Amino acid sequence: MSIIKQSTVPPLLNQGRNGKKRITNKKYLLITAFTVIGLAVAIIANLSVRQIADVKITAYAYGSLIIDINDAYRIVLAVLILVYLGISAYSFFDVDRRIKFAKRAPFRFAIGIALAVWDILGTKLLLLPQPFFPGPARIIEAFMMEGDYICQNTLYSLRLFTIGFVLGVIFGVGTGILIGWFPKVYYWVYPVLKITGVIPAVAWMPFALTLFPTPFSAAAFLIVICAWFSIASLTAQGIQSTQKSQFEVARTLGAKTPFLVFHVAIPHAIPQIFTGISNANGFAFTTLVMAEMMGQPGGLGYYINTSKVWSAYYKVFAAILVMAVLFSLIMEVISLIQSHVLRWQKGLVKRIGE
Repeated sequence: MSIIKQSTVPPLLNQGRNGKKRITNKKYLLITAFTVIGLAVAIIANLSVRQIADVKITAYAYGSLIIDINDAYRIVLAVLILVYLGISAYSFFDVDRRIKFAKRAPFRFAIGIALAVWDILGTKLLLLPQPFFPGPARIIEAFMMEGDYICQNTLYSLRLFTIGFVLGVIFGVGTGILIGWFPKVYYWVYPVLKITGVIPAVAWMPFALTLFPTPFSAAAFLIVICAWFSIASLTAQGIQSTQKSQFEVARTLGAKTPFLVFHVAIPHAIPQIFTGISNANGFAFTTLVMAEMMGQPGGLGYYINTSKVWSAYYKVFAAILVMAVLFSLIMEVISLIQSHVLRWQKGLVKRIGE
């Protein structure tokens, strides 16, 4: 009888945890090259296409180094290429990170091509309506002109958002737990929550400016109101949707009301709580910008408002770019906290799959 030696390699070795097929080294290197080619095309376009339109290309001195806005634009693109290459190297030794990096490669390539077209139409040929659609190099000039001032306004917005949003999360979760657990609180508070929730937070601005001593505290109040509704509603739904059998089992083991709330109901509601926090983040950020445009002495919304008055729309785009990055970072922080808090679910899903 012949003995057939079976391979000791696990059948899923060439697959990631999500079940997708592993990407070979050669294909991964091609994907990495494809990722950065778009940005390289943008650099080549900026260097090779002649400046036809009459646009003032300003140079700025940084010590002994003198660079113009096109030089700064190319430096930013080169830095992005290095960042993507670094991410590619970091993801090289992990199957799932490879898959995640490869999935976004077409989008990164498209971004580079879009920047090249935008640069040609918005700077080289000046075919886009001006001053409303400046080229990317012109937007970077805003950071070269007054980077410190943009940083000050960004810190102001971040401080205002952090105070308002953290308080909104605390009040929202607390109110949601009370509404979801106590029927009498639900009877008296939930109608108020429904009425105030449908009213845009900015509509409370005149009352906030009257009731609070400073514009900063008034804007923080608007962000609290904005975040409170979404978080409280979903927290209450999560508490109320907890299965009665879980409470009965806990009571059989001698659990009292505090244990039922903090060890049964709240853990069950955590996914809904984070859904409410994620939704409230977008609403709160919008409220932040609008509040800053309506009476704050600082912030990105204030910076947009003052820039618009002087038709400096390249500065408006610069502030929008900072907002996009800031909002993305906040969402990433929330996602990381959620993944850490709900890390037990990954093990549960894995065991069920096995």
